[in-house]
Amino acid sequence: MGSNIEENAAHQRKYKGIRRRKWGKWVSEIRVPGSQERLWLGSYATQEAAAMAHDVAFYCLRRPRSLDGLNFPSMLPASVVHAELSPKSVQKAASDAGMGVDAQMVLNKDKTDENENENSGATQVLDEKQFWEYDYEFEDCGTSEEGELNISVEDYLKTQVDH
Repeated sequence: MGSNIEENAAHQRKYKGIRRRKWGKWVSEIRVPGSQERLWLGSYATQEAAAMAHDVAFYCLRRPRSLDGLNFPSMLPASVVHAELSPKSVQKAASDAGMGVDAQMVLNKDKTDENENENSGATQVLDEKQFWEYDYEFEDCGTSEEGELNISVEDYLKTQVDH
């Protein structure tokens, strides 16, 4: 018999290219075509954010003929559609997209919490149109010694308020 986290994960919708850590964070990484190198895309609070990061990286690295294989085909950022990016730039673009989704989910959760008395059983849904209306800039993102991008959702939200 599995743990509660494993059982809950089995009941949740699975997205391509992501996995859940034992402590609950969602992570994503992808192989660089033509090499054994893996590109770390980040750790996220939500599975949707990790899936978005994977979508951006998958599209940038593999340029599929169809978007049907993506988790969120209609949400691919226009900035990456025609761009030829290095693996490091792909990593940053994917991380930016994932952090943007996490931040939007936090904002949506805050709004949902305010209205909790009205809709106690409402499920949070990622609003595609609302998400891409923001102009995301990540000039202040840090990088760890291992080359992983790191910024908390709270820090990300602060950068958006400053802009």
